[in-house]
Amino acid sequence: MQPRNRRKPAITITETDYDRLSNLAAARTQRSPELAISLAEEIDRARIVSDTAISPSIVRMGSTVTYVADNKDSKTVTLVYPVDANIEDGRISVTTPVGSALIGLKAGQTIDWTAPNGQRHELKVLEVSQTKHPALAE
Repeated sequence: MQPRNRRKPAITITETDYDRLSNLAAARTQRSPELAISLAEEIDRARIVSDTAISPSIVRMGSTVTYVADNKDSKTVTLVYPVDANIEDGRISVTTPVGSALIGLKAGQTIDWTAPNGQRHELKVLEVSQTKHPALAE
């Protein structure tokens, strides 16, 4: 099933996530230009709020997210920076297509995203929790 083309949903990210993700996208420009552009486009369309003003229902770095893609089985992952990614442990990098699609969404929102092979997918966030993974502690 191909998702319908629709406008991307409004997203919200914290000032800290915006700064760190902007730096990450800039650092990846030479090595992974498509990835850098995709991530930059996502964060550039976001509403930026202070770290203390963001709702706990919004996906941010370190969030644990349950989502469903293309109306298949749900998956639960923790959104992390590339260095902390480990798919076997359920830690997905924000630099993956799914990771960059998730950032800034809130429970109940749906987004269409395109895989590297050009196939379009639909992703819906079911639940968000803010249990911070130890690898993300500062």
